[in-house]
Amino acid sequence: MKSIVRKSFVKSLPVMAAYVILGMGFGILMHDHGYGPLWSIASSVFIYAGSMQYVTVDLLSTAASPLSAALMTLMVNARHLFYGISMVGKYRKMKRTRPYLIFGLTDETYSLLCDDRDHPADDREDELYCFLVTLFNQSYWVAGSALGAIIGSVLQFDSTGIDFSMTALFVTVFVEQWLTSKEQRAALTGIGVSLLCLLLFGESSFLIPTMLLITLILSIPYRRKASSHA
Repeated sequence: MKSIVRKSFVKSLPVMAAYVILGMGFGILMHDHGYGPLWSIASSVFIYAGSMQYVTVDLLSTAASPLSAALMTLMVNARHLFYGISMVGKYRKMKRTRPYLIFGLTDETYSLLCDDRDHPADDREDELYCFLVTLFNQSYWVAGSALGAIIGSVLQFDSTGIDFSMTALFVTVFVEQWLTSKEQRAALTGIGVSLLCLLLFGESSFLIPTMLLITLILSIPYRRKASSHA
């Protein structure tokens, strides 16, 4: 038990360095738009969507309609569709913690859990490991959000450009996956489909077609594998 806790904590340390800072940025933005620490903490506990939380600040401040909020959420978080496809086999074995693991599957958590080198061989220990990595990562984000909200209420400074930090993080995650993964099919598919849809639909409308097409392409091998085992 202690060894699993220690292993999962050590595995999550690189994410802590990013999430505390990014969470602080979110908390500062929330304060700048008139929302106190409890709003920041509640958002990080119940939404926990990284880039979507940054977008949520603008949605709240502009009183966006539910339909606009739903469409924006779909566009920003559609990438999780193919994250989930690739984790179906792993999460199928996990019974008690599966709902939380699905909820907490962020970009960085996905990156860590895709590394099979540190996963315990025992299924129950592996479930605990995945749960703790996910929980540690969310706790870092929540702590950063709370700290940022408090700092924002004490210090006054220009927050312009803070929202770009999520874009920088996505680039970092992509580069890390490219360097450590032996299979580059998903990355090349994402790049190729994104460029194609950008040319076809334009920069204001390409995101949803891109995510749908990527999901379709990446789901084909899984469907073939499932059919062969049927």
